[in-house]
Amino acid sequence: MLTCDHPVPPDRYNDRVEEHLRVTRFYHASQIGVVQCQKALVNALIERWHPDTYTFHLLVGECAVNLEDVALILGLPTDGLPVTGMTMSSFEALEAECLDQFGVAPRKEECRGCCIKLTWLCDLKENFQLTDEISIQRYVKCHVMLLIRTILFGDKFGTGVHYKFLPLLRDFGSIGQYSWGSACLAHLYRALCRASRFNCKKIDSPLTLLLGWAWIRLPYLSPLPRKSRNFPLAKSFIYFFLFVWAAYDVDRVDPNIIPAEIYMQSVVWSATVPLVSFECIEWHATDRIRRQFGFVQEVPHQKWNLDKAHGEVLTGPKNLNWTTAPSHSFWVMHWTTNLYVS
Repeated sequence: MLTCDHPVPPDRYNDRVEEHLRVTRFYHASQIGVVQCQKALVNALIERWHPDTYTFHLLVGECAVNLEDVALILGLPTDGLPVTGMTMSSFEALEAECLDQFGVAPRKEECRGCCIKLTWLCDLKENFQLTDEISIQRYVKCHVMLLIRTILFGDKFGTGVHYKFLPLLRDFGSIGQYSWGSACLAHLYRALCRASRFNCKKIDSPLTLLLGWAWIRLPYLSPLPRKSRNFPLAKSFIYFFLFVWAAYDVDRVDPNIIPAEIYMQSVVWSATVPLVSFECIEWHATDRIRRQFGFVQEVPHQKWNLDKAHGEVLTGPKNLNWTTAPSHSFWVMHWTTNLYVS
């Protein structure tokens, strides 16, 4: 059985920076509390994941976590610029980036390769004096880096966050222009594809997203409320094969609790596009899960071959601009040009 750890999210931010956090579009993700991992459920989903189609194969048909789920479960932006850019393998580059953005840099022992240890970021955040615009922005960037590690891009080691994301935070006003939600979904797909291999022992992924999706789409699997059970127990079998295709209809979710800016992204949710996150390229196969968007399911298109872009990892020196890399540039352009084509 696979093991899966769910990290504790970072400490709550200072209320004085809320408006700045909203500018980054990470505000809603920052409201998520601790979600207890259910290993049996995660393992059951992995057993039904098909990496060749990027979908779960259930008795009711194919289904998957999609951009709509990301937007409504995590509140992350799903439109905008692809989350990609340069990766550098030197400590000197990491040090220079931290000095530029935080005014201070970690020591080598406070890093692990190209990852900044979470303990350093947590201590740094707690020591900021929120006296001016620069210190507030640095505080928020630090908090965003912690959210990136705990909510969006987990790893099996769980001690640090890759500094490749930090350059995307340089221009504070542009942080919210990136499609952090699609990058998060790409990371989940990548983790599911790897975990479906026979020799994989542990999964790293945004488990909050995966578990939230399972509890919403498969309500009979959701945790029982802390109250006495209803009788007769046989009623529970009614939902055994139920999958909620229209999970966010008004009769299931009060639209008034979801901010208007989230729905403004809905034009991209059903787009059949590559999902981009630096070295990670995965396929958003919405042509196979049309029923999740209230459409009639037709014969899906021929599967796209991601070729060398699929399975790329950041092991060893990788001084590379993934936007223009030969294996990735086509897919980055594909996202940019086909995002609003459903």
